[in-house]
Amino acid sequence: MNMLKKLRHAPCFALVTLVAALGCSLSAWAAPDEAVRAQAQQQKQPLLDTLKDLVAIESGSGDREGLDRISQLIHDRLVVLGGKVEFIEPGEDTYRMHDTPAKVGRMVRATFTGTGSAKIMLIAHMDTVYLRGMGVKQPFRVEGNRAYGLGIADDKAGVATILHTVASLKAVNFKDFAQLTVLINGDEEISSPASRSHFAKLGAEHDLTMSFEGSPVGSDQLSLATAGIAAVTLKVTGKASHAGSAPERGLNAIYELAHQMLQTKDFSNPATGLKMNWTMVSGGTNRNVIPADANAAADVRVERVSDYDGLETKLRSTLQKQLIAGTKVEMNFERRRPPLEANPAQITVATYAQRIYTEIGKTLKVVDTVSGGGTDAAFAALNTKKPVIERFGPLSFGAHSNDDEYILVDSIEPRLYLATRLIMDFSKGLVR
Repeated sequence: MNMLKKLRHAPCFALVTLVAALGCSLSAWAAPDEAVRAQAQQQKQPLLDTLKDLVAIESGSGDREGLDRISQLIHDRLVVLGGKVEFIEPGEDTYRMHDTPAKVGRMVRATFTGTGSAKIMLIAHMDTVYLRGMGVKQPFRVEGNRAYGLGIADDKAGVATILHTVASLKAVNFKDFAQLTVLINGDEEISSPASRSHFAKLGAEHDLTMSFEGSPVGSDQLSLATAGIAAVTLKVTGKASHAGSAPERGLNAIYELAHQMLQTKDFSNPATGLKMNWTMVSGGTNRNVIPADANAAADVRVERVSDYDGLETKLRSTLQKQLIAGTKVEMNFERRRPPLEANPAQITVATYAQRIYTEIGKTLKVVDTVSGGGTDAAFAALNTKKPVIERFGPLSFGAHSNDDEYILVDSIEPRLYLATRLIMDFSKGLVR
C-alpha cells in the first residue's frame, strides 16, 4: 500500500488537525484570494511574452554560448524583481560522466530577503536536449490553447512561471518569508553534473523546495516521487587474431561481453521498481579479425536511493565470473540522478496545495508513485526530509520531441495562483 493510500485510510485523509477546523470536504475551503487571482490573470500575457524571449534563445546543454545568453536574460529579470542575483560557474566538484561537456552551463541564483521565518526555494532548468539550429523549425507560436516552441515544456515554461510567481508576490507586497531562493541551472538534461551539489546543499537549508517541471497534459498534478537514473558501461579488452588462420591465438572480446550481459540480464526487480536493461552494444573492427574490444551500456532506474549500492555490489561480484581467461572486463557505474522518494512532509504540503486549487474551482492530483524520468527535485531532497515537490509548471506535452512540444495556455493562471498562494501560506505557517 503506497503512502497516499495509507493516509486515505485515516479520517478525512491527511492534515487531520487542519481539516478538523475546516471540515473534510474540499468544497468547504475558503474563497480565492482575489488579489492573487488578479495577479495571476495580469501575469498571463507577460508570462507568454517571457516565454517568447526564452524560446528564441537556443540553449542546448552543450551550447555554452546559448546558455550564457539565456542565463543573462534570467539574471536581468531577477535583478528587476529585486533579488540579489549571481552567476555560479561549474566548480571542481562537477561530477564528470561520459557525456559531460567540457564547458557546462552556469547557474543563476537569486535571493529575496523577507521579514518572516520560512526559507523557500524555487527551481527550474534553462537547458534543453536540442542542437543549435533546430529552433528555426519550431519557433515560439500560440495556436488556440497551445503555446509551442522547442524547450517550452521542458523547462522554459517552468523558468517563466518562477519569474512571474515572484512578480506576483512583489505586486501584492508579500514579504512574510525569511528567504526566497531561485536557482536555475543549465545542465539538467545531462544529469546536472555541476549543479547537483548546489541543489543538495540548498535543499537541506530550505524549509520547502518547489520544482517547476511541467505537469502532463490530461493529469493536472504534483509529483512526490521521481525515478533515479544510472548508467552502466562495460568495456571488454581481448586480443586480436586472424579469424580464419589463427582464431585460437585471439581472445574474443565479443564472446566475453555477451557472457557478461547474459549473466546480468535478470538483475531487474519489479517488486522494488529496480530496472536494468542492456541497451547498446558494439565491438570488433573487421569481419575476419577476432575482436579485441567490445562495449555495452545499460540503463538503470531505481525508486530507492539504497538500491544503487546493492545493484553496483551485485554487478561487480558477478562480473568476476569470466568466460575467457585473459580478457579484461571494466565496469563504470554512473549515478546520474537519485530518485525522489515520497515522505510525510511532502504529503502535508501537497494536500494543502490541493485545497488551494479548489479555491479556483480546480482539482489537483497528487502522485506519489514513480513515472517518467528523473528531475533535479531529487538532488534537492537528497540530504533532507523537508518537503520537496515536483511539477509546479504549466500543463505540457511533447518534451524532447522535435515538432510537437507545447504547454496549455489556460493552465498558466491556475499554476501561478497555486504557486503564489502556497508560498504565502507556507510562509505564514499555515501549512502543517
